[in-house]
Order: sequence, then C-alpha cells, then structure tokens
Amino acid sequence: MTAQEFFAALPEKADPSKTAGMHNTYVFDVQDVGQWTVAVDDGTVTVTEGTGEADCTISASEETLVKIAKGEANATTAYMTGKLKIQGDMGAALKLQKLF
Repeated sequence: MTAQEFFAALPEKADPSKTAGMHNTYVFDVQDVGQWTVAVDDGTVTVTEGTGEADCTISASEETLVKIAKGEANATTAYMTGKLKIQGDMGAALKLQKLF
C-alpha cells in the first residue's frame, strides 16, 4: 500500500459509527510524496489532495504512515520517537485513532 492508495480508500474504509460526532480537519504531510486534507464531519470522511485549513497537521514518512495504517506500527510510539510529528490541536490528533 502507498500513501496515495491509503488516502484514496480512506473515505470508504472509515467506520461512520466510530467517527459520528467528530468535526475535525487534518492535513497529512507525507515526506517526498504529497499532502492530503482529511475532513471528518459527523461520520462522513472526505479526502482532497493538497492542503487547506486544519485543526492539526501530521507529518511523517510514507513508510511510517503506511505501517500505522496497516496496524504494524503504533502512532503513539512513532510520535514519541520523532517519526510522526503533530502541529496544532493535540486533542484532535488523538481522535485520529478512530479513522484507522
């Protein structure tokens, strides 16, 4: 899986029951690959390529992002070791676990 494949499939894979009540926007900055904006609005997830206004920005390598998406790596561990960087609302970032 690539980052592009992950973001293309995310709207269909996200569980609406887990994201119900969420109203957050995230920018994912994947090093040397691209940027995506993910908007979660009460169970509906939309992904657009590029950046926009967001509650927080998550930066990581494609390898780290894909491992987290596949469940092969822990996002908290990646953050603590500097492989995943978060700027902005940490509370919104913690809600991201509902998407994966």
